[in-house]
Amino acid sequence: MSGRALLMWDDAVTAYNFGDHHPMDPVRLALTMGLVRAYGLDTAVDVVAAPAAGDSTLRLVHRQDYVDAVRAASTSPRDADAAYGLGTEDDPAFRGMHEAAALIAGQSVGAAEALWRGDAAHAVNFAGGLHHAMPGSAAGFCVYNDAALAIARLLELGVERIAYVDVDVHHGDGVQAAFWDDPRVLTVSLHEHPRLLFPGTGWPEETGGAGAAEGSAVNVALPAGTGDEGWLRAFHAVVPELLADFRPQVLVTQHGADTHFEDPLAHLAVSLDAQRAVQAACHELAHEYVEGARWLALGGGGYAVVDVVPRSWTHLVGIAAHRPVEPESVIPQSWKDQVYALTRELGPGRMTDGRTVAWRGWEEGYDPADRVDQAVVAVRGAVFPLRGLLA
Repeated sequence: MSGRALLMWDDAVTAYNFGDHHPMDPVRLALTMGLVRAYGLDTAVDVVAAPAAGDSTLRLVHRQDYVDAVRAASTSPRDADAAYGLGTEDDPAFRGMHEAAALIAGQSVGAAEALWRGDAAHAVNFAGGLHHAMPGSAAGFCVYNDAALAIARLLELGVERIAYVDVDVHHGDGVQAAFWDDPRVLTVSLHEHPRLLFPGTGWPEETGGAGAAEGSAVNVALPAGTGDEGWLRAFHAVVPELLADFRPQVLVTQHGADTHFEDPLAHLAVSLDAQRAVQAACHELAHEYVEGARWLALGGGGYAVVDVVPRSWTHLVGIAAHRPVEPESVIPQSWKDQVYALTRELGPGRMTDGRTVAWRGWEEGYDPADRVDQAVVAVRGAVFPLRGLLA
């Protein structure tokens, strides 16, 4: 197995573009790759491009009639069929939509295949993480569910245990739905409470299908305003114990940057420094509990497209490459010039929000009046006994 990580990148993924006034601005992808290059991380990884996912791959998760509808909307956006979630405010149709979405999906599937072959232990596709797409519809800015497709391909290749950990501010509903009845896939999502935020799912009582799949879905629904300490406390109170028990052969993680306090579409108050800490924790957990340390890290949401997303995902690439970027490092001027050229914004100056990362371990006991602790108690009580673990 190669000691170098893979970074999946094709400039054409920036064609995934819902329009000038849509929150998911593809400039966030271009700026992330620019910052990766500014720090020289492109020399610490193998930058590779996989082909777009074909229909046979897309059908591992999506219905053929839906794929056909996406393809039709790509050539005639005005005729997009809203019954498939296309041409809506969240998912407006655009020319080339099928090709761009299939290309992003192809990067995640290609990365998964490379990990299973042993070409590398870690791989990153920060253009991916489009976790809301359903088998027969687009949803939440997501056309094809690359995370679910990568997992489905791994199952097709014979992988028996895959863990999916999603720390986007929104519930990873599409991935959960795809594997609801499959005990080979453990899905864990930490997100803002569904009472307050799209997609309205991800309650702790959602624990997977009947029979052997019961207990294979885990949902930590956090209160609005949760900051670094609570977010990290919840992650460490749930994820490591589940991975230690499940012992996955591959770990897939989704690192939506929209938990950040500057994100305009949600209500958590997490810093870049805490996001980096969870990325590092996922890396450590892969080495500790995952067979072959196989780790596929994906992007996801994130709508503070200059100040937050590029910094967060550049940290992710650095961690996967075993060459982490120092938080206090001054961001290269070459990248800030790129930011100004593309956005007319000045951009951040350092790779940190200046926060000290700390949290109280679950083993120290919980406060029944604390809303984060209530969320942790709810999910541990709902899922852990189903998996033979102490609540």
